[in-house]
Amino acid sequence: METNQTKNIRLFHTNDIHSHFETWPTIVGLLKSKRELARINGESTLTFDIGDFVDRFHPISEATLGKGNVSLLNEAGYNAITIGNNEGITLSKEELLKLYENANFDVLIGNLSISEEHSQSISKPYQIYEVDGMKLGVIGLTVAYPVFYEALGWCISEPFKTLNEILPIVREKSDVVMILSHLGMKEDQRIAEQFSGIDIILGAHTHHLFPNGEYVGGTLLCGTGKHGKYLGEVLITVNQETKTVINVDASVIEVHKVPRYYQDEMTKRSLMKLMRLSEEILSEPVAILSDHLNVNWFKDSPLPTLLAEALKKWTNSEVSMINSGILLDGLTKGIVNKGHVHRICPHPINPCIVYLSGDELLDVINRGEEKELVHLKMKGFGFRGKVIGRMVYGGITIRNRHKKTHFFKEDIYINGVMLDLNRIYEVGTLDLFTFGHLLPTIRDSANKRYFMPEFIRDVLLWALKSM
Repeated sequence: METNQTKNIRLFHTNDIHSHFETWPTIVGLLKSKRELARINGESTLTFDIGDFVDRFHPISEATLGKGNVSLLNEAGYNAITIGNNEGITLSKEELLKLYENANFDVLIGNLSISEEHSQSISKPYQIYEVDGMKLGVIGLTVAYPVFYEALGWCISEPFKTLNEILPIVREKSDVVMILSHLGMKEDQRIAEQFSGIDIILGAHTHHLFPNGEYVGGTLLCGTGKHGKYLGEVLITVNQETKTVINVDASVIEVHKVPRYYQDEMTKRSLMKLMRLSEEILSEPVAILSDHLNVNWFKDSPLPTLLAEALKKWTNSEVSMINSGILLDGLTKGIVNKGHVHRICPHPINPCIVYLSGDELLDVINRGEEKELVHLKMKGFGFRGKVIGRMVYGGITIRNRHKKTHFFKEDIYINGVMLDLNRIYEVGTLDLFTFGHLLPTIRDSANKRYFMPEFIRDVLLWALKSM
């Protein structure tokens, strides 16, 4: 509550929208309504997004390479954003350099500079916002995946090292210190434990939800889940004379429960216009099929076989393996355009090569045949499908595959030659398998090579054009 000496500052925040625009008109309507109410009450506001607003699973993000997302943030009146891994490593360097060139908001990233040599940077490590005589220092940090960033030509710094360098500068200049952190909940907790003088961390990346915030020491951690299901709000009450924070309250609004009349009509029109533009861009023909190419997630089918063979050729590897669930549907006879391919293969998943011994490859093949994995329903690591599905191979033949549940080297033939347990094989596959628990042998392999910025659908497009 305000007095003559106190003032309220309201922060609004979103994170990990991932181009799920279903709730976006309601979020914008809420923002406009809440800002107007704050203005009437003499309160100042700032609005932030904490990354992964862009996700190329959506036609708008794919066709416009994220620029449609930026126009939506512009119209919604955001003050600043940081980037997530979906902005940072699912676009080429050139595309990321162009992404924010028309942004009306600050792009804050302390551990990555979006700039070309001899040109002005599009991003900055922090920004000081002067609000009602109070100085709010806001630092942006994004999760570091050095292997991927370096493959794209970027140099990304370790976030804690960056924060150690930037924080004293920002503290010196600010009355309130905040971080826009696309690092994940555990990293935010570590920051709060290890660094003093941080008032608020607006979090992202791990899709965590803190309905009323969570304090670690003197730092308030916030997060709004994912996909625009919640809008976050932080109310800061400050003493204007002493320039100190008296109180901080965090809350979220469950967007799906907000009445439909809050939906912003201009935003709905913008989304419709962007969708029409995207459909036009993605209507570019890529092939004419003389027959249907079907997909079955649990049996042999032609389109996954085509993709596995194409991946082997495209990566110039000895063998290849993909999961049939990477393809959400088949392609029908006739003209195939970019939109069709994007619809059936929307994942931001890159091709890669992993080097495995014959013994390790045998372990991977046996793991891939397990029913638990084949029928696994999964989201994450770039996978936007429903189930992992049956493994499909290029250059690998499995004898009696339909009769056995476990295989030995005598059952496996590599380009017509029996598997050699001691040989090293070059396996073209998906970066999906280099994370998590799906295929631990691939995940733990020390020798991998990632192809970037190409997605697996680019390999499919290449294969279809070559038919």
